[in-house]
Amino acid sequence: MATEAFEEIAEDFAFLDDWEARYGHVIELGRAMAPMDEALKVPATRVEGCMSQVWLHPEIRDGRFHFQGDSDALIVRGLIALLHALYDGVPVGEVAGIDAQAELARLGLNDHLSAQRSNGLRAMVERIRKLAAEAEAA
Repeated sequence: MATEAFEEIAEDFAFLDDWEARYGHVIELGRAMAPMDEALKVPATRVEGCMSQVWLHPEIRDGRFHFQGDSDALIVRGLIALLHALYDGVPVGEVAGIDAQAELARLGLNDHLSAQRSNGLRAMVERIRKLAAEAEAA
C-alpha cells in the first residue's frame, strides 16, 4: 500500500548493507527535502512528543494529503522525508489505512532508533493521521 516514492526508498535500503549506511541515507533524504517556509514554523504546526523541534503543515489538494515538514535535527528531518514519501499524495481517506510502523520496519529502522526517536516518529504519524482525518471530516 506504500507509494511509489516510498517503494523506491525501500529498494535503495535493500542495497545498503549496514545500519551506518542506512542512517546516512536517511540523513541525505532529509537534506534533499525542500525546505519548509519559516512562516509555517508556528506553535500550531509543531508536533508535541518529539525530542527535537518538528513542524508538519498539511495541504489538501484535490482530495489528496500533502504536507511540508521540517526539524532542527538532521536524522529527524530524514524521518520526515521518509514519512513524506509514505503519505504525500495519498487520498485523504486512505491515510489512516497505511501501517507506517510496518512500512518503516521494512527499512530496518525499528531496531536502530532510540526510544525517544521512536516516540517522536509515532507522534509524527499520529499527527499526520489526525490532520488527514480532520480534512476528511471537513
